This record gives sequence, structure tokens and C-alpha cells, in this order.
Amino acid sequence: MRPESKVDILAAHADLPALPLTLEGSSVLHQMMRFRWTAWKKLSPAQKKKIVAEAVKTLAPMEQQGESALYSILGHKADLIFVHFRPSFEELKSAELRLGSLELWDLLEPAGSYLSVIELGLYDSTVKLYRALTERGLELNSEEWKRETEEAMQHQRQAMQPRLFPKIPASRYLSFYPMDRRRGEEKNWYTLPIQERQRQMAEHGEVGRRYAGQVKQIISGSIGFDDWEWGVDLFADDPLVFKKLIYEMRFDEVSAVYAAFGAFYVGVRCPVARLGDLLSGKLPKKE
Repeated sequence: MRPESKVDILAAHADLPALPLTLEGSSVLHQMMRFRWTAWKKLSPAQKKKIVAEAVKTLAPMEQQGESALYSILGHKADLIFVHFRPSFEELKSAELRLGSLELWDLLEPAGSYLSVIELGLYDSTVKLYRALTERGLELNSEEWKRETEEAMQHQRQAMQPRLFPKIPASRYLSFYPMDRRRGEEKNWYTLPIQERQRQMAEHGEVGRRYAGQVKQIISGSIGFDDWEWGVDLFADDPLVFKKLIYEMRFDEVSAVYAAFGAFYVGVRCPVARLGDLLSGKLPKKE
């Protein structure tokens, strides 16, 4: 039997619903900050020690639980980036408020932020489920359709718990960037049939799988939450992997034709216990 071609995919089940099913997990907040070095240098050693000690006391438990991490940003876009994973927006806000109450916060100025929710797009599962329900003659969005869809989703949620609610990886380097799918007059991702989007995403995923073990990728959805549609976090111990992975992905169709990218932030992990070293001009070594 010959493999299913692009023409086959576009022709088969052309009336399937357009919206892919998704699973949502941890709420995610990135806080990009500039550090007021001039004000810091004017403080006495005792004042600096007090500020660092208070910050470490607050941040260390968050870091140990894999819920928050601190990175020193390379380049001019920011000095620091705080990354937070939490079960809900309320808990994200609590973390934000706790940091805002620190004396350290008086030395920080916001350079940007990004709010999103960890998301797993289920293109393959969605198309298979929609086909099965359609072939059985179920009416779209009928009670039976909704019930069977929710049962399938619940099974997926249980199976995907570790991916939906991960700890922040302990990798040395972070690359974060936002992205969109094009929706212009000539190329519009959202007008493609779901089967064609499934095909392109499967091709895109094959590239990422070739880098398994070298980089950890966490995708978060931000439609309705921030200025772009998705946020992408890449974690690795070798920053060159970011370049190789993203460059190779640029050649697949979904990126070459339908992707738009925002600013990239690349940072080096700073263990909270070594914050004092960082603010003294010493990049903490990998532990």
C-alpha cells in the first residue's frame, strides 16, 4: 500500500473540524529584567549582603522545587530573566508579588515579560478521533461527540502529566523566543485543512526528535494571553544546539512558509545560591 500523499490528505475527510485538540498544563511566566548597576555599586557591602540574603531565602525554595529559575542574559535585551512554572495564574501572580516585595526588586527594571500555558497540540490524535467519529455518523458537537472527545482527552491528560507539568530543566543554557503562525493574505496557516496542518507538524516534529537528549523543548500557548501565539523554551548544556536545531527546522515547510519569530533571549543558568557572585561580576560555574 502506497503512503498517503499530500493530495490524499487534502481530499480525504475535507469536512473535518478545523480546530486541533490541545492539552494545557503549567502556567508560565518569563520576567526579563534590567539591573541597576549604578545604584548597586553605591551600596555598602553590608547592604548588598542583606539584599542578596533576603533574595536567596525567598528564591531558593522555588528553585529547589523546580518551579523557578534565574538566568543571566547575554546581550543588551535584559540582564536577568526569571522563569516560573506554576499550576495556575493565581500561583504565578503570588510568585510575582513575592519577588516584588524583595529589596532586590528596587534594583530591577522590567525589560519585558511573557505569559503562557504549557500546551501539547494533538494533531495526530485529533485527526484520528475526528475521522473515527465522522465515520460512525456522529453529528459534530452533539452530546455524544462531546462526550467521546472528552473521554479521549482525559486519557491523554493522564498519559501526558509529566509533559504537562514539568520541572524547569537544570540545563546550563536557556533560549526563549515567541512565535506565530502566519495568517496573511497570501499564506494563512489557519485556512489550511487540519489534515494538511497535521502533515506539516509531523514533518516538523521529526526534526526535533533527532535532537532528543541534546535539548529539552517546552512549548507554551499564549493566544489570548500575550502578543504572540506561542512561547518556546529550549534548555541545553551546549548553546550551539539551539542554532543547529532552529536552523534545521527553518527548512521544513511549517517554518519556512508559515512561521514568524520574535526576539530571542539566551541566558546562562545562575543557581540562586550564587546570586551574590553574579552581582559581584562573577559568572557562577556549572555545578
